[in-house]
Amino acid sequence: MAESKKLVEIERIQTGVRMEKRLLKVLKAVAELKDMSLGDLLEGIVLHAFEGKSAFSPQTMKEIEKLKTIYGLTLRASDSHRLKERR
Repeated sequence: MAESKKLVEIERIQTGVRMEKRLLKVLKAVAELKDMSLGDLLEGIVLHAFEGKSAFSPQTMKEIEKLKTIYGLTLRASDSHRLKERR
């Protein structure tokens, strides 16, 4: 097995996080599209972000744009520090 393909043993813990509803719907749809768990998808996104890299190919980004339209997700990265929860 090539060096970059060796499996890395980790320990996972259960977490309860709150997330914007439409964003979660898109994330779940992307995970389903890629035949992976939501947790695996989120881990990949975060690990890529920590290295300043995009987690998605151009084709996946096109699919995400379609899913955002389907689920009405209009939030952008610039909104991330300005979100206020509806009461």
